[in-house]
Amino acid sequence: MSKTNTKSLTNKNNSLMKTSVWSRLLMTGIVMSGAVFLMSSALKKVQQATPWVAPAAADTIKNPLKGNVKSVEDGKKLYAQNCVVCHGDKGKGDGIAAAGLNPKPADHTSEKIQKQTDGAIFWKMTTGRSPMASYATTFNPAQRWALVNYIRALRKEPITTSAKTK
Repeated sequence: MSKTNTKSLTNKNNSLMKTSVWSRLLMTGIVMSGAVFLMSSALKKVQQATPWVAPAAADTIKNPLKGNVKSVEDGKKLYAQNCVVCHGDKGKGDGIAAAGLNPKPADHTSEKIQKQTDGAIFWKMTTGRSPMASYATTFNPAQRWALVNYIRALRKEPITTSAKTK
């Protein structure tokens, strides 16, 4: 065989090897992407099936704006601009986007939410959990506390009996 033919075969073999390596890398990338997607889907399903409980340390976080009326007003404005779409204008978890979400948005008027500490609500807002985003970078701490205070203002009024039965 001539040097030219040998060189040509060597170039073809090198080219095939490079193509083969790139093909393997591409296939590995596709398989890995699929695995990541499946794992994230499985994690999301597990998260959606498990109650969302803030860590005990969150319960110790104190609300620096507790009782601040202006903070409640500020929180109401932020809530109207950012939370109503999922949680609804009365905070019942019935916003226009709620139908397409799993799990459904929390009812902020419910006992389940209202019995949580301010720190737990603040932690959840800061951390987020799918489908709810983290608001750590969207809102500064004072804004998140204002939202906590507004959520407190949404609590259901206690049922009182005004008439006695005879």
